[in-house]
Amino acid sequence: MPDGRVTLQDVADEAGLSKAAASYALRGLKGSSQTQELVRDIADRLGYTANPAAQALAGGRSGTVGVCGALHDLWHQELAVALAGRLRAAGFGSAIADTDADPERERELVEGMVRAHVDGVVTLVTDPAAPWWGELPDSFTVVSVGDVLTARPLASSVVFDNVHGVRTAMEHLVTRGHRRIGLVTTTLPSSPGRPGEQVAGQIARARGLDLSVVSVPPATRAATRAVHTLLAGPRRPTALFCLSDSIAFGAYRAATELGLQIPRDLSILGYDDHDLADLVVPPLSSFGWDEAAIAQAAIDLLVGELSDGPDPEAAHQMVDAGTTRTGATGDDGRRGVRVEFRPEFVARSSTGPAPA
Repeated sequence: MPDGRVTLQDVADEAGLSKAAASYALRGLKGSSQTQELVRDIADRLGYTANPAAQALAGGRSGTVGVCGALHDLWHQELAVALAGRLRAAGFGSAIADTDADPERERELVEGMVRAHVDGVVTLVTDPAAPWWGELPDSFTVVSVGDVLTARPLASSVVFDNVHGVRTAMEHLVTRGHRRIGLVTTTLPSSPGRPGEQVAGQIARARGLDLSVVSVPPATRAATRAVHTLLAGPRRPTALFCLSDSIAFGAYRAATELGLQIPRDLSILGYDDHDLADLVVPPLSSFGWDEAAIAQAAIDLLVGELSDGPDPEAAHQMVDAGTTRTGATGDDGRRGVRVEFRPEFVARSSTGPAPA
């Protein structure tokens, strides 16, 4: 090795495997027991350190990774815990920070992590279009969850097939006769239109629906106030599609305050299938995500960045549920990797026919 550093690619070449296969064999996740033993023997002989944290410390890194998100959102809380667990399993410490869905707060936190010399950040991103993402040092690893960072196209990301989710939700409500639908989202008014909201608008125009789009904070109590105002208006929606279960729980509270019965007077549809979704009354119809696989994909991308750079082939083998695409290509041949997940509709009893 020219620089004296043994890489995962060196181990893979020696074993006659792809980099992805060698990585999984080292961690005992895939491959026969014979293959796993062969790869471990080669790694020991070459002096390859499989523990990412040990590699990080040897290279002058801290062995700590930041996790940022809007932690008032129940699903963000759940995913942040899963991310911290995957980091711990990979040998990293974690520093979890709450952005409060505030773009300026998000910037302060991430820039503070750069100054604190953490190795990188996994961000449940609030403002993916902010230009400052591109101003962070190239040496600082960023993996975004939820959206691609437009100012940092080489950053790897875990994204969601919201086009499929929103289309499924809208069609579900339309087939039950709903013509006045409220779309309640945490998308910032200042951020560019995201695919989910765009698809909802397109379906509404094509079907002649009365669609009201309301942007609310991700916290349940704050969402209650905004939804209460919407439901108390002169043209109350007969159905609400909430792009977060935290918002949907706020909508339950608002409906109760106004004496509306779910789903007789108002249908409510969530989007996270949080653990509480089947405990509220009536149980909340929602969309389920494989949080464990999402967290694992994000951490695998981050570990790949911290070791030898993103590996699209490895990303493709991360999760069977994810669809992998490569993003932009840099001057040095590096490519950002995107792993996309599709939600599964979970029908319960919070949606019903539109009231007469």
